[in-house]
Amino acid sequence: MRPRFPNSGVNLHLRGPDLNANKINIAIDGYSSCGKGTLAKALARELGYKFIDSGAMYRAVTLYILNHNIHPEDEAAVASCLPHIRIDFAVNSSTGRNDVLLNGRDIEQEIRTLRVAGAVSQVARITAVRRFLVQAQQAMGREKGVVMDGRDIGTVVFPDAELKIFMTASSEVRAQRRYEELKASGADAEYEEVLANLQERDRIDSTRKDSPLTMTSDYHVLDNSHLSREEQFEMAMEWVREASLGG
Repeated sequence: MRPRFPNSGVNLHLRGPDLNANKINIAIDGYSSCGKGTLAKALARELGYKFIDSGAMYRAVTLYILNHNIHPEDEAAVASCLPHIRIDFAVNSSTGRNDVLLNGRDIEQEIRTLRVAGAVSQVARITAVRRFLVQAQQAMGREKGVVMDGRDIGTVVFPDAELKIFMTASSEVRAQRRYEELKASGADAEYEEVLANLQERDRIDSTRKDSPLTMTSDYHVLDNSHLSREEQFEMAMEWVREASLGG
């Protein structure tokens, strides 16, 4: 059994007949830039599950709104445009990545910009948007075998998920990670701007009236401020094993 992180030496041998026979849904929630997507993708690949990036879905709606000159605070206008939005996921043949499509167009790069990041939390707190996307996400999870990350996956989208993980890390560590990602992609960004944007998103996500970022007692908390990706993966796979076997 190959580990997902080939340079780590981690070899867990956790995917056996029992795990394959008893598919579960895995909900990963937590703060921005905690590596939720990275862990979710690794688990999905290892288990042969479907990965759904719920944050990308909110970013896709945000991009549509911005491109149509709709102000994120105009909730009526935002709600009126939702029937015109179709969001899908498709594997990018050149990268192997699960890219998000907006009305048939690949927008994976566009939704990762600071322009979208600066407005997505405002859009995500609009009730009509949340209801629209939660309905789509729940439909994706009916067959089980889904790994989904976001802010309210274990509390609202999949409250009965067999495994719930809440990821966190210090804001400074998260800002540095996000800054390095932006620079690597060629984006023009300053660390202080990234940190301020992240802290504001944390504030909005945690205090919004509709489905705030929170966790319940059935979550496993994963603080990765000082953990490697390999260590996070190993910890999560142990939890998958327990949940799949009913532990």
